[in-house]
Amino acid sequence: MISKVFLDHPNSVDETYLEHARFAAGFSFWLFVAAGAAVIHAVIPSAFEKTASGIIARLYAKTHNRGQ
Repeated sequence: MISKVFLDHPNSVDETYLEHARFAAGFSFWLFVAAGAAVIHAVIPSAFEKTASGIIARLYAKTHNRGQ
């Protein structure tokens, strides 16, 4: 059970538990930054015009082939 909960998914993307935790934490940090830029852009349309979409594109590029 512990292996299924904590290790199966990281192993499926060829990472240890700690490597996967670090990757996921960094991913969530950049999602938070993108969300902040999008909120500011919603209020001030000329600010951060491509910031959120650029971050999302980079995150997608890092993840779209993981585990295949």
